[in-house]
Amino acid sequence: SPQVQPFLPQWLAQPKRVQKRIKDNLCPIREVPGIHPRLLKKLQMNGIDSFFPVQAEVIPAILQSASSGYLAGRGGYRPRDICVSAPTGSGKTLAFVIPIVQVLLERVVCHIRALVVLPTKELAQQVSKVFNVYTDGTGLKVALITGQKPFAKEQEMLVQKKVTGYCSLADIVVATPGRLTDHISKTPGFSLTQLRFLVVDEADRMIDDMHQNCLNQIVKAAFQGENGSGSNMFFQRTKPGPLTAASSCSPQIPLQKLLFSATLTQDPEKLQQLDLFQPRLFTSVYSEKNGDGAETEQDTNNKYTLPEGLSQCYVPCDLNSKPLLLLHFMLKMGFTRVLCFTNSREASHRLFLLVQAFGGITVAEFSSRLTPNERKRTMKEFEQGKIQLLISTDATARGIDVKRVNYVINYDAPQFIRTYIHRVGRTARAGETGVAFSLVLRIQERRFLRMLRDAGITDIKKHPVKGNSLKPLVQQYEGALCKLEETIK
Repeated sequence: SPQVQPFLPQWLAQPKRVQKRIKDNLCPIREVPGIHPRLLKKLQMNGIDSFFPVQAEVIPAILQSASSGYLAGRGGYRPRDICVSAPTGSGKTLAFVIPIVQVLLERVVCHIRALVVLPTKELAQQVSKVFNVYTDGTGLKVALITGQKPFAKEQEMLVQKKVTGYCSLADIVVATPGRLTDHISKTPGFSLTQLRFLVVDEADRMIDDMHQNCLNQIVKAAFQGENGSGSNMFFQRTKPGPLTAASSCSPQIPLQKLLFSATLTQDPEKLQQLDLFQPRLFTSVYSEKNGDGAETEQDTNNKYTLPEGLSQCYVPCDLNSKPLLLLHFMLKMGFTRVLCFTNSREASHRLFLLVQAFGGITVAEFSSRLTPNERKRTMKEFEQGKIQLLISTDATARGIDVKRVNYVINYDAPQFIRTYIHRVGRTARAGETGVAFSLVLRIQERRFLRMLRDAGITDIKKHPVKGNSLKPLVQQYEGALCKLEETIK
């Protein structure tokens, strides 16, 4: 039966397209209009002289929406919200860091003006690092709120009590949802009434039910009037509505939402919950050159964009041959810098112990069993090439920028298309090449291929491995299994 297409609002149906090929479409930073000389200098000091296509489009758009300073939008109108759907590794973080730092350079009094919400501690750390680089020496303060420090310590980073009341110690807050909602409800003086930018990174995951409540609480806190405390009444925000004589005579800080994701949901109802204001969508989609140099838009139903340099293969197999296939790829095919995904923490741990018992491969596991410091160390050793195989769960690796991954192996085939996109997007980042292998049980094969086809992914190749090539591994493998049983006992 033909599927009923949900009615897409115009902004979703006709997005602004961003070039997909990163390496061929770099844009020198000086050609992007409106960037402050101070930030240009900082970018160059950090070895950045060109922007990726997403950055070159989105940075000016955000700057322009704040061209009359952060108090008002252009011409007194409220700035439009912005959604960006681009593959992992295409430079989304800088696309919001640069304009936010630039808009806040002018601020006089410290208030929380930018809030960035991310689903995991690792991502939050990664983003706050980037903010620290670009706010260094500007006097702007960045606070990282992820629950890694005791609650009271975080409170001290956020607010200070003075005789005259509370004052904010942070201009930019980077946070995970749970800890943020705690501060909204329990930290006296923690105020979002001056918030100008709300950035939701990995937006699809944040919209999923677990965090929707968090986003509602942020918006509620942003619009709650300062309870008639005299002078501040002037700045009291009203929920955005049509411009009226009354609303236009008091300057209001507009709250602008910036959503970023590799898999931005196309579900209008879900997006509805975010209550976006005249949103603009930027998305990167292939555009192929014809023989005559004209560009043709390829099938625009591709809901998901994968990195350009990625090759995808799948290996039909049965349950017993999966561990042997992994060992075969590592030892016989000589794969290096492999990120391997399983569907659970237990499966990751068991596979790690098995490979370790087999021997001959430097292997580590990357899961929520590890402390943040252990994860950092593991990451570093992987990037230095000291670890050849890193076995991980989805939760831990989502959005993380692992440098120099040559192969992603889906040891367990992912059940959802989003999971697939995020896993394989750990390789071929920032214009590099990479290969993704999925080990697919024969009973899953049809469903797996249909899931990819429905998402417009057709360029995955079948890569059968003959049973004979696995035989030489069997004896040592059985030895490793016995060893493993002993360890587990």
